[in-house]
Amino acid sequence: MSKVPHRIYLSEDEIPRQWYNIRADMKNKPAPIINPGTMKPAVPEDLYPVFCEKPAQQELDDDTRYFDIPEEVVEMYKIYRPAPLIRAYNLEKALDTPARIYYKFEGNNTSGSHKLNSAIAQAYYAKEQGMTSLATETGAGQWGTALSEACSYFGLDLTVYMVKVSAEQKPYRRAVMETFGAKVIASPSETTEIGRKILGMDPGNRGSLGCAISEAVETAVKTEGCRYVLGSVLNQVLLHQSVIGLESKAALEKYDKYPDIVIGCAGGGSNLGGLIAPFVQDKLTGKANPRLLAVEPVSCPSLTRGKFAYDFCDTGKITPMAKMYTLGCGFKPSANHAGGLRYHGMSPILSQLYHDNAMEAVSVQQTKAFEAAVMFAKLETILPAPESAHAICGAIDEAVKCREEGTAKTILFGLTGTGYFDMTAYSAFNSGEMNDYIPTDEDLQTGFDELPHVNE
Repeated sequence: MSKVPHRIYLSEDEIPRQWYNIRADMKNKPAPIINPGTMKPAVPEDLYPVFCEKPAQQELDDDTRYFDIPEEVVEMYKIYRPAPLIRAYNLEKALDTPARIYYKFEGNNTSGSHKLNSAIAQAYYAKEQGMTSLATETGAGQWGTALSEACSYFGLDLTVYMVKVSAEQKPYRRAVMETFGAKVIASPSETTEIGRKILGMDPGNRGSLGCAISEAVETAVKTEGCRYVLGSVLNQVLLHQSVIGLESKAALEKYDKYPDIVIGCAGGGSNLGGLIAPFVQDKLTGKANPRLLAVEPVSCPSLTRGKFAYDFCDTGKITPMAKMYTLGCGFKPSANHAGGLRYHGMSPILSQLYHDNAMEAVSVQQTKAFEAAVMFAKLETILPAPESAHAICGAIDEAVKCREEGTAKTILFGLTGTGYFDMTAYSAFNSGEMNDYIPTDEDLQTGFDELPHVNE
């Protein structure tokens, strides 16, 4: 067989026409989400005041294996998909490893990330239902940027609550969102009851994704013709992101390749869940047995140090409760530069897979992730987002193990996006001013003490 090219492209006709629902093949389904008002499993109607109807139905569907992608969504996908699968030959050579390293690059759009895959779908469903506006949160800014693109395309107004520390670190992310017509508010803010309450208790609060979610949900339920959308964690989001893994698998099949290890950064779970989707299907159905590896920051270690328990998805405790690996919705993550990974919980789907030992997880320090990012950038010419750097770090560690063991494994990782709006972080790293933070057991216990009591 001829040498695998640096970049493997699928044709436009090979863009997936269906999303894959991991839950359909899970023996142990994720526990049902709980309506905090009734303390009973939520039904679609419980979610309709917050979410659009079709995404709400997708959220609770454990049985439908494939969902057709609306043609209007496919047409917008064609602007930037299929995304390339790239063989990291230079990285392999530098590491002197027999491993074959591939990465799926999702940064070829203005948001610079994979987030557009779900943003388009959710904006489309909102427009189809007759909504006039959406509200959301964003951490690092990729989701807010992606949704601003999608809302602009479908003619919807958008309010984005951006985690305050990220808004301070990335003013140009805000500028891009505003260019697409979004209203951007640093969270916690004085514009919502929940924001005012949080600031009243902690005037110096620099925000969290859980806090920003609370403000966005409050805005959605109080605004006529508005719904809330989320860019990670939710089952529906992992469903939409399955295009990443489906394209990756199809591209590898062109050269008769299959990954021994699939690696993704882990914050809420959108990229990781999308990337592993078809490979976890193979694992669950007995067709293959790839290792699936989540890489998270040590500063926000929901999988590696969290509790598998029911928790609120937001700091204000107004969202439904999900059973997931969590640090507690009141956990205050450090102001590290991987804003998209500063979430207190993990996707219920990925949490169940991890709990059932179908997936592994490791955590890495911020400086180690940036060392990997800089090495990768110099060798592969793409400056990665800080979130992506965690996956790169995991891939490098696995490739080094292959060198030490003399095993030629195939490694696939997700390059979720670019880091061109993260120059404050790179400057801090390059100047030696970047610090690592590892929460103590006492720090984590504060969040665990606030976990709700749910009779299962």
